[in-house]
Amino acid sequence: MQAQLIALDWGTTSLRAYRLGEQGRVLEQRSLGAGIMQLPTTARPIAGQMCSDGFELAFDEACGDWLDAQPNLPVVACGMVGSAQGWREAVYQQTPASVGALSNALVTVRSARGVNIHIVPGVLQRSELPNVMRGEETQVLGVLSSLSASETDKPLLIGLPGSHSKWVRAVDGRIVHFDTFMTGEVYAALSGHTILGRTMQRSDTFDCAAFDRGVGVAHSPEGATGPLSTIFSTRTLGLTGVLNGAQQADYLSGLLIGHEIVALSQLLNQTEASLPAVILIGSGPLLERYQRALDANGFAQVTFAEHATERGLWQVAVQAGLIASPSTAGVRPLHVEN
Repeated sequence: MQAQLIALDWGTTSLRAYRLGEQGRVLEQRSLGAGIMQLPTTARPIAGQMCSDGFELAFDEACGDWLDAQPNLPVVACGMVGSAQGWREAVYQQTPASVGALSNALVTVRSARGVNIHIVPGVLQRSELPNVMRGEETQVLGVLSSLSASETDKPLLIGLPGSHSKWVRAVDGRIVHFDTFMTGEVYAALSGHTILGRTMQRSDTFDCAAFDRGVGVAHSPEGATGPLSTIFSTRTLGLTGVLNGAQQADYLSGLLIGHEIVALSQLLNQTEASLPAVILIGSGPLLERYQRALDANGFAQVTFAEHATERGLWQVAVQAGLIASPSTAGVRPLHVEN
């Protein structure tokens, strides 16, 4: 099958490249450790000229052979490649944001090969405490494109767990509000650089009971003191023999994720009559942890979505007119399961 689009998810630490065929089908994909902070440094020829630009080198390594075979393939990219430290800055677009608005604001950089890379801007939410996202907006658009009109008409909460977890509220197919929780990064800092890590013993086995205990504490009256107080219980429960060293890491994980979900539900209760349906983007054990915490806090409908990035990049390219045959009839749906 001939490709119709090259889609790039270019973040801080990695570069994922997709060769997409008819109706957005993934024909081939690659992952490189060439994020914008880890670009190649060894000069080599590109298009007959010596090149030392890290972005050019990474781009050529990721998909140069694809472009050798099909030189006129359009290229669309999202993520930190469009930041102020990226290849070309794509200025944030303000909420509410839709696939149409973001597609109309693409920023183009011309590569040494003579190929234009179209970069998706991030999203800015202006408020007393502003919020931003880069890359996650494309994943959200990918999820929204898979839903029926009746599903997008209802308030929807889309979660993107990670170092900086994003919780996006979408209405009528648009991103209207989002919140960021630095849960993953805080967990790494606490377990690696504070006294809490001194008594932790690393384990490859997930201790669900210890995790659930942490979630429960965050949801309890004792948890009302907030995470700055309750995290010390990771140490004291170890000192008093309630948790052994192998349980403490999962307890701390449950405590922090639990505080995140408690805070999120409190925010939602200020504006919603009931807790909305949740779609979690991604795969792997982290999503299992978030589902357990959501279930414990009364979120009754939680599903999972994979392949959101490539689907979102395809939708942006279609909307921007980068693909010659824009029909998306028959596109396979995102993998969504209970």
